[in-house]
Amino acid sequence: MPGRKPPAIHLTDYERQSIELLVRRYSTGQQKAIRGRIILLAADGKNNKEIVRELNVSVDTARLWRQRWLDLNSFSIDDLSIEERLEDLPRPGAPPRLTANQICQIEELACEKPENSGRPITQWTSREIADEIKKRGIIDEISPRHASRLLKKKASDRT
Repeated sequence: MPGRKPPAIHLTDYERQSIELLVRRYSTGQQKAIRGRIILLAADGKNNKEIVRELNVSVDTARLWRQRWLDLNSFSIDDLSIEERLEDLPRPGAPPRLTANQICQIEELACEKPENSGRPITQWTSREIADEIKKRGIIDEISPRHASRLLKKKASDRT
């Protein structure tokens, strides 16, 4: 006995071209590429079982991304790009302890020469920068390792 027919997805020419481009791009992560393929196959009229067989994903994955695309379809492309529609939702967890302002102050400090802060070194070490962050009152407590991780993360975001 056949099951319920899944809701149909109708793509505009722009949406289809954008998803096809995203799927073909080398720099696209595999999760986004698979999600894009799910949407393209659903728009071609394939049901979830056919998508599962063709892409070797779970039926829950096919169902989830079909429904998520339909839910986000009410937003315009200007508000939510094609790529953003295929991203994971934010995950729950503890809220960040540092504000954007504090992170900017830490980055600004890292760009300064240590000599300007009265430090007898030529390059910041994680211990020295953590001490200076506390001395300036940017953050009350921070470990040298955490200070180092913050700066490494920001450096990798820029590359």
